[in-house]
Amino acid sequence: MNMLSAIERAAVAHASASPMLARTEAWAAVNSGTRNLAGLATMADLLANAFSVLPGRLALLEPDPVETVSADGLVQTIEHGRHLHLVVRPDAPVQILLTGHMDTVFGADHPFQTARWLEGGHLNGPGAADMKGGLALMLAALEAVEVSPVADQFGYEVLINSDEETGSLSSTALIAGAAQGKLAALTYEPALPDGTLAGARGGTGNFSLIVRGKSAHAGRNPEDGRNALVAAADLALRLAAAREPMLAVNPARIDGGGLNNVVPDLAVLRVNFRPRDKDAIARAQAALDAAAAEVSASHDVRVEVHGSFNRPPKPLDPGAEKLFGLVKQAGADLGIPVSWKATGGVCDGNNIAACGVPVVDTMGVRGGLIHSMEEFLIPESLPERAALSAVTILRLAQGALA
Repeated sequence: MNMLSAIERAAVAHASASPMLARTEAWAAVNSGTRNLAGLATMADLLANAFSVLPGRLALLEPDPVETVSADGLVQTIEHGRHLHLVVRPDAPVQILLTGHMDTVFGADHPFQTARWLEGGHLNGPGAADMKGGLALMLAALEAVEVSPVADQFGYEVLINSDEETGSLSSTALIAGAAQGKLAALTYEPALPDGTLAGARGGTGNFSLIVRGKSAHAGRNPEDGRNALVAAADLALRLAAAREPMLAVNPARIDGGGLNNVVPDLAVLRVNFRPRDKDAIARAQAALDAAAAEVSASHDVRVEVHGSFNRPPKPLDPGAEKLFGLVKQAGADLGIPVSWKATGGVCDGNNIAACGVPVVDTMGVRGGLIHSMEEFLIPESLPERAALSAVTILRLAQGALA
């Protein structure tokens, strides 16, 4: 702490006094699974009320339309919740972006609905670590920075979307717009229990491939049919064969089929790609296009491809390395060890980095076992990580990344 300036020490003290734990517990009590629109509406209102203590223009924005493919091959529009967007001092010379998400993976009917305290003092609760605790400490850090004498030196945008857990498809354009002109970005996904951050990330792409064949009687005239299920299976095998060291391919599910005496005329293949760099995306797209064309021709079926590579890979380029170094030094001055490692997971940090903005995307709480009923938050990490954010933001505001 001796390496901190007086302004930084005051901000750390202010952030530490914030009711972060109480906010986290209250927010974790609200089910805000991505498809629970009523719960997301409640959560959006709670967050809007909490973040309204900050200056600037706050709005709850309507989501962009998103299409999905149903099990019976219909392309439908799926609804999402509103996104919180706050703009503070947009004309200031230094601009940064802070992002998070209000949705969880736990639906309205999921058995994991309430929080409880575990032996050892950890908080087990839906979204406690991912990322309602992160939102609480983000707010605490911003409140602390706002009362500092350097607040007018920088501006920022806060974006809290409602669909991160399903790919941020209704907020992709909003993320890209918010990233424009930013010096750096901080995203509040949880760190590992020991505080390790996510460094480089691979990308992801999710696709639904509709295979349309022709039905026929399986006994009387099967030769007149075109078996969509068999074609989808062939498609899955061809795509699986595209797997290579820089590209993971996971054919995950085939919907379709019916009665044993009917040649199925419809199947939907779901497949996930995990490219580790941009070149792998190009190879994956080429494999997808080739497999669709070959299966269409060899099975005399029609293949419709829906989906996209919605999370580009996030390498550690020089700008990102410089930002990670700034966070590491802030941690060192606070007595908090900071390290990072590559991960196969994806988040909104991928999309921000694709806009050319350096981002550290695990500035949230320390916790673990996320996306499970064993998810836990380490409560002492709330003031710790709020302090880390506050000092990082103050140093960005004063040109430490220039």
